Amino acid sequence: MKIGPYELPNNLFVAPMAGVTDRPFRQLCRRLGAGYAVSEMVTSRKDLWHSLKTSRRANHEGEAAPIAVQIAGTDAQMMAEATHYNIGRGAQIIDINMGCPAKKVCNKWAGSALMQDEPLALQIIAAVVEAARAMGDVPVTLKMRTGWCESEKNAVRLALAAQEAGVAMVTVHGRTREQGYKGSAEYATIAAVKAALRIPVVANGDVDSPRKAREVLALTGADAVMIGRAAQGRPWIFRETAHFLATGEELPAPTVREAADWLVEHLHDHYSLYGELTGMRSARKHIGWAVRGLPGGEAFRQQMNLLESSAAQVEALTRWFEELAAQYERLPYLEAVAANDDDNEEEPTKKREA
Repeated sequence: MKIGPYELPNNLFVAPMAGVTDRPFRQLCRRLGAGYAVSEMVTSRKDLWHSLKTSRRANHEGEAAPIAVQIAGTDAQMMAEATHYNIGRGAQIIDINMGCPAKKVCNKWAGSALMQDEPLALQIIAAVVEAARAMGDVPVTLKMRTGWCESEKNAVRLALAAQEAGVAMVTVHGRTREQGYKGSAEYATIAAVKAALRIPVVANGDVDSPRKAREVLALTGADAVMIGRAAQGRPWIFRETAHFLATGEELPAPTVREAADWLVEHLHDHYSLYGELTGMRSARKHIGWAVRGLPGGEAFRQQMNLLESSAAQVEALTRWFEELAAQYERLPYLEAVAANDDDNEEEPTKKREA
């Protein structure tokens, strides 16, 4: 599969999730089998570009190509400027956010709210495509939902217009903005988008296992699937899915020691990006996801949240996994740990665990 000039190793994508898919997490997922990863959304507000949060999101040091950055906003000129800014910082693909259902984004008429104003949405798409072309013909992609509400599913119409404007790929999350993350994703609309377009289409929503990935690809005819929350704490879902799609066989769970090594490596990368205090605090969620569903995982998570240094976190985590490895060779999940997919929303796990 290709996006513009970029040949991807497979059709398994990491969804953009604010507060989650930072550079360390994207690199971990790609190391463990993801063929493509999109950054957390970067605001089009120029006054925020020099904030610490945005500078971290625009940090691509050591990241493998293609580097894809998602931008969000409501003004066509500002989105064009954001395109120039991020390409100047290393972005090789620009993704337009029209999928986020978060209230604080939609209340400003950004994200999926733009699907309710098609003329403005198309102005933004055209401005971003033009700006990207001026910077060396950088590909532009679009992430959207099926529509604003059940009675206004306009994904096909908007996707066709985006294709004509020069967008190179469209991703569709199988829910409306009105649904948020409730209920189940539906794939008929994604299939309709795929049938209507010449460019690649990516299916997103509720892809939480290798079997579900195969099912969604078959139902939609999509060129790729995008996985979000199911990768939190389980980034090896990509190598499991790639193996299953290629062979029809399920890989066993990783060994306890493999998982521990991957997590510790990720934590050190995480601390290096965020620094000691912020890194220690923001690492808690990644550790919590990693031990979710494992014997004693909840008790360990509660104890780990009381630790106040990165060194203490690594030491405690290493010791806990060593004790687990003494009892089990492979990760002994006690319950299903996969969760529904996610779009962009700050700290998404606080309110949506189902």
